[in-house]
Amino acid sequence: MPNRIAPTSKAKSTFVLHFVVFLIANAALWAYWYYGQGANEKWVYPWGSWITAAWALSLIGHWAAVYTNYEDAGNEDYIRQTQN
Repeated sequence: MPNRIAPTSKAKSTFVLHFVVFLIANAALWAYWYYGQGANEKWVYPWGSWITAAWALSLIGHWAAVYTNYEDAGNEDYIRQTQN
């Protein structure tokens, strides 16, 4: 079984920054939708859900890249073959 690669502190900090920006931007987006578009008074299409969903998927991918990283057993063979 391949060994798990521990995430570096830089990788962790960039993920946390990504997550914080996600929270702040989505809070602003939904506040604008609710108050700026008038969703508190009448029905308005929740267009922000598309942005939130797409960004959440990229955030899940970023998390997976940072915390579920395993070394590739064939990487040494690949490097050796490309150098020849």
